[in-house]
Amino acid sequence: MARSTRSADAARADRGDQADIQAVSRVSQILALFEPATPEVTAGQVAERLGLNRTTAYRYCTSLVAAGLLERSPSGGYIPGGLLLQLGAFAVSHRRVMNLAPRHMQALSRATQSSAVLSLWGFTGPVVSRVEENIAAVVVVSVRVGSHLPLDAAQSKVFLAYHVDQLSMQRLTATLAGPARDELRADVERVRTVGHCSAMSTPGVVVVAAPVFDEYGICATVAVIGPDNTLSMSDDAPELRVVVDAARQLTHELGGHYRPDDLGQQAV
Repeated sequence: MARSTRSADAARADRGDQADIQAVSRVSQILALFEPATPEVTAGQVAERLGLNRTTAYRYCTSLVAAGLLERSPSGGYIPGGLLLQLGAFAVSHRRVMNLAPRHMQALSRATQSSAVLSLWGFTGPVVSRVEENIAAVVVVSVRVGSHLPLDAAQSKVFLAYHVDQLSMQRLTATLAGPARDELRADVERVRTVGHCSAMSTPGVVVVAAPVFDEYGICATVAVIGPDNTLSMSDDAPELRVVVDAARQLTHELGGHYRPDDLGQQAV
């Protein structure tokens, strides 16, 4: 009897393993549907292309949204989720912005005598995806690649200002306490007005950030980080102009417009 029970348990375990493997396979098949020509899918399209019934396809899609692997689009379909960027911070070198950014970041680091930082949007905030340090500086302030930046970071405020999914951005800021939420929303509104953000990340450390756009909208932020005795938070600071110029140049190469309300201006 004991042997029979063990055999039944083993069989159930095998079936469970097979079900898990099948679920992982289904997830990979769903994610593989996305490509440049297919930036968005519906549950019906998932069902049709993978041979699933609509209920099963919808269940998979909603589970992937809950996991952060997919997001709901304004039109009601599904698009790749921010968690894919967060988990793949080291594996996104094929992205155009990652391919184009290095030379701009190197020039930016040299010109400002500071560390240059490129960030992409993750699940709930920017993820540091590339850093160019200025090793010639007396004091080197840097940040680790893969770091998830808080909502009050300069880069976060820039993303919050221009992210295509403003409903999700409002939900993120709503998680903060009243005064902190109101202050952040006021800062984000100012970013929309001036097109960039300068903020103190920690005492004595300043971050100056600007948005980078491709044809779909904001795709990254470029920033410099350094001591407050070398970087200024002033709107007429020369290092701010260098950061904005780098963002404009990247945006131009990516086929985007620097800001939605700035269509007439070209990268220098």
